[in-house]
Amino acid sequence: MARRSLFWPSLWACLGFFLLIGLGTWQVQRLHWKEGLISQRQAQLHAAPVALPSSLDAARALVFHPVRARGAFLNAHELYLHDENLRGDAGLHIITPLILADGTALLVDRGYVPTDRRAPATRAAGELKGEVSVTGLLRLPPDGGGWFTPANDPARNSWFTMDIPAMAKAAGVSRVLPFYVDADATPNPGGWPEGGQTITALPNNHLQYAITWYSLAVALVVIYIRFIRRRLGEKR
Repeated sequence: MARRSLFWPSLWACLGFFLLIGLGTWQVQRLHWKEGLISQRQAQLHAAPVALPSSLDAARALVFHPVRARGAFLNAHELYLHDENLRGDAGLHIITPLILADGTALLVDRGYVPTDRRAPATRAAGELKGEVSVTGLLRLPPDGGGWFTPANDPARNSWFTMDIPAMAKAAGVSRVLPFYVDADATPNPGGWPEGGQTITALPNNHLQYAITWYSLAVALVVIYIRFIRRRLGEKR
């Protein structure tokens, strides 16, 4: 009778233990995977700039890789993306079409400005004219914003996510590349926009998660042993 009364608690404790061990092991595997991604990202960030890719497939292999482009900015058609800088200050990112030699447009995130410098006249020195060379990190637009991200408002030139087709239409350019470039930290005349604002760090909390799952497995074993001892003591 005593064995029967201990069967189900022992079964559920055993299942719970192996589930927790499995989750901990999965997080260890994720840890190694994330470390590989971080190593790859660092190698890309410190590579020499390359020419712009010619297709979206080629661009996917160069995400976060430095690229270089030459062209002329359409300063009168710049777009305003609501975002922070790396210090956490709220403001705008200046997105400007760069017209390449073949007439194709490349959207360039030139960097951060405070909200009170939205008007180009407040940062006229940084409105580069003529042919310029731009170096930065190649980026692909996100699939969409989060649940709490406001919708883009092209009529007000107010953007919260990078939507390249919609931005190109709002800027009046018809041929646009399906990726964009975050300008590097090379200072602009007058100090604005402030480039080099790409968040490049990848979160890596898998070790903490693994320790948590393994600790829960150990705690379950301790609780189970105390439970068995108490139950057997009651039987006696």
